[in-house]
Amino acid sequence: MQLPPLPAEPTVRTWNAMQFARTPLPSTLLLWVVFAMMTATATATSLSAQQTTNPSPAAVPGQPHDKDQPGPQDSAGTFKVNVNLVNLYFVTKDKHGALVPNLAQDQFEVFEDGQPQTIKYYKADATQPLTLGLMVDTSGSEARMLPTEQEVAGQFISTVLGEKDLAFLISFDVNVDLLQDLTARSQDLRAALRKTAINTGGVGGIPGLGGGPVPHAHPRGTLLYDAIYLASEEKLKHEVGRKAMILFTDGKDEGSQTSLGQAIEAAQRADTIVYVLLVYDPRFIKGNREMERLCQETGGRVIVVGSKPDKLKKALQEVSDELRSQYYIGYTPANRKADGAFRKVEVHAKTEDYRVQARKGYYAPKQ
Repeated sequence: MQLPPLPAEPTVRTWNAMQFARTPLPSTLLLWVVFAMMTATATATSLSAQQTTNPSPAAVPGQPHDKDQPGPQDSAGTFKVNVNLVNLYFVTKDKHGALVPNLAQDQFEVFEDGQPQTIKYYKADATQPLTLGLMVDTSGSEARMLPTEQEVAGQFISTVLGEKDLAFLISFDVNVDLLQDLTARSQDLRAALRKTAINTGGVGGIPGLGGGPVPHAHPRGTLLYDAIYLASEEKLKHEVGRKAMILFTDGKDEGSQTSLGQAIEAAQRADTIVYVLLVYDPRFIKGNREMERLCQETGGRVIVVGSKPDKLKKALQEVSDELRSQYYIGYTPANRKADGAFRKVEVHAKTEDYRVQARKGYYAPKQ
């Protein structure tokens, strides 16, 4: 297969839809080959060095950053070598949806596959560094909404990133493009955000569908599920600590080679919380049901924005507040089988009026 020439700018990596179609999923190795070959040498070397100095945990993803770990100071080695530790980041809300801070450990209980678990580590303010993936839908159906997203999301970037936090920016349409790799520089992220542009692949027809006047059986226009899969597998899976993904989209996928289930599994394996801001043109259908499933399974939520800039600003403030109000629980599962199976996890607040927003489970390590 002849690969296209390298992008003009080394910070941009493109997963082309046709290349993706030839790649059987979930073959991460082949995805990485395409990913790496289309990256400039300097950027690839930087990524390799980063992965060497910051390796992924041996098993259950999501181990806290070594430089800022919860729990007793003398247990730092435990966090580093205990591959059976399950880490849960979550928020607690009252019956009105307001965040509830500063609850004690004895206010929570954890169940795995219906069996109670012993909480080993606990923090009421999870302050570990955050790795954030910003995902912008640049398909045709977002043409009217993109300028608003660029302006409001740019303001959000400036306020949400802390000194130790990292973020990257991906756009998705007929391709999946990494416009800015992991960085702590908000100015670089804002610059990449300003460069996002609507891309329908040069084909006319209904915006966002990637088809002409004759309908296509498998149109390519909004590779939403592919974007989630690639962000999870190629970026977030290799990071440690708190991780989240924020999608600016109408929630409709067209043409992905990845299914919704595969996208959810990839996010779960990367221990990533997913938030979806439903930003949409009222003329087009939005994908509420699929996005609700994605967020519920990963511990995030859907916020309906529509086409109003003030609603988008409010939604981003809510996400920021939740990310800064997370609780942390770490436990060693009673089930020690290294079978790679999915384990259902439930975190309950003992006060009936409180509701916990957490991921629904994790995948056990596999030997």
